[in-house]
Amino acid sequence: MKKGFLLFLLIILTISVFSAVRLKDIAYFRGARDNQLFGIGVVTGLNGTGDSGNVTSELLSNMMKNLNINLQNAFTTKNSAVVFVFADIPAFYKEGMKLDVTITAAGDSKSLEGGFLIQTPLYGADGQVYAVAQGSVLTGGAEVSTTANLQKRNKVVGVIPQGAIVENEIPATIVSKNTVTVLLRNPDITTAARTALSINAQFGQKLAKAVDPSSIKVNIPDVFSDDLISFLALIEEVEIDPDSRAKIVINEKTGTIVFGGKVKVADFTVNYGNFVISVDNGKVGDSDATIYNLVNALKAAGATPQDVIAIIQNLSAAGYLYADVVVM
Repeated sequence: MKKGFLLFLLIILTISVFSAVRLKDIAYFRGARDNQLFGIGVVTGLNGTGDSGNVTSELLSNMMKNLNINLQNAFTTKNSAVVFVFADIPAFYKEGMKLDVTITAAGDSKSLEGGFLIQTPLYGADGQVYAVAQGSVLTGGAEVSTTANLQKRNKVVGVIPQGAIVENEIPATIVSKNTVTVLLRNPDITTAARTALSINAQFGQKLAKAVDPSSIKVNIPDVFSDDLISFLALIEEVEIDPDSRAKIVINEKTGTIVFGGKVKVADFTVNYGNFVISVDNGKVGDSDATIYNLVNALKAAGATPQDVIAIIQNLSAAGYLYADVVVM
């Protein structure tokens, strides 16, 4: 591949200068979690692209019997397909609220395009019905002729936006022994400690304690004993300076390198091709020994994206790079 066609992107995530973020953007309260729902239904209205087997016919016949409609002959058609139906129900969703639904063909249907899902109960892990789905199945935009080498649409998977109606609320409890627990989406010891300190500073008293890298337990003050929502809202607005382990993500196909500003490199000398780059006494030339400055030095020396990626991988293997390297 020629140099002119190489895509070389350096996305610099300088963690040290990140502005503080709201706690609600990096954490949630224990008990306030999504739950998965699942069901098996039938999509009808297909133009001869449905299932070829007899399972669909049996399901349709049973549906007819439930509606007190007795058929004299077997109900057979290729205009229907058995499907699996999936949805996620967030915490605190009440009866009547709507959910997005995903539909996938269960049999040998060639396409669900233009189909309509018959009313289908959606079950939780406990076997109880929590929502009912029904509606027109969308499989994406229309096919168009193009010279581009694009992947064809998968017509045996579709969606029904707002296609399920919640029938029963899933119980959710976020208070335990007069405490609530904040859970970090990305567990980290430093972030957990900072979260507890920030919450205590916000309320001017020691209410929060980091239990582990993902959990911060917070006592509910007496003044908020009858106004929990206001207390939770104040916690969500607490600003945190999150921390994370140094990491470099490399996509060899596109030549993309993503890294944070705290990534450091040890002293080393690399002889690669026609150039030599050294890190001596914690400096790359006159700059600090960071991956950002190292990459800039390599580019200035004429290194291609593939050269930079190869050097970073070798530095990591030799232990001179203080970061996790993830190759995609």
